[in-house]
Amino acid sequence: MKIAYTMAPAKGDTDLLLYDVAQRLARRGIRCCGTVQINTERAEGPCDMDVQVLPQGSILRISQNLGVASKGCRLDPSALELAVGQVSGSLDTGADLLVVNKFGKHEAEGRGFRDVIAKAIASDIPVIVGVSALNLHALEAFVGQGLVQLDPSISAIRDWLDVQIKNAIAAQ
Repeated sequence: MKIAYTMAPAKGDTDLLLYDVAQRLARRGIRCCGTVQINTERAEGPCDMDVQVLPQGSILRISQNLGVASKGCRLDPSALELAVGQVSGSLDTGADLLVVNKFGKHEAEGRGFRDVIAKAIASDIPVIVGVSALNLHALEAFVGQGLVQLDPSISAIRDWLDVQIKNAIAAQ
C-alpha cells in the first residue's frame, strides 16, 4: 500500500505545502490528480476555501458564507462531492499520484474522498493526504497498516514519491 499523510503545524500550512508540491511535481512531468486547497482571506470573517481539481481542472468554492458570527462548519457538501466526482473521473485516465488536500470530517464519517482514496490504493497509485490531528485517528482506522507519516516538507514528500515510483518501475 502506498499512502502517506502530512500535517503542518500552523493553520493553512498543509494547504500551501500540498499546492506547492503538486506544482513542482507537475513541472517534473508527474501526473498528479486530486485536489489542492486555496484559501482567500476576507476582510470580515473566515477565509473562503476553494479547491483546484488537479492537474489543471476547475476551481470550486467549497465553503459557504454563513456570516461573520458563524461558528459551525462552513463546508459546502455538494461542492465537495462535485470535486470528488471530477477527481474520480480524472483518476480513471491515469495518474502517478493522488493528492487529497484534506482527510476531513466528511472522510472521517465515510464520505468525501474515501472511495477515491480506496480506488487509488486498489490501482496501486500512491496517495498523499493532508490531515489534522482531529481526524488522524479516523484516517489511521480507514487505512490500517501501511500509512506513512511524512514531515511537512517538499523534500520529504518528493523523496517518498520517488521511492514509490522506483518501486513501481522495478515491479514491472
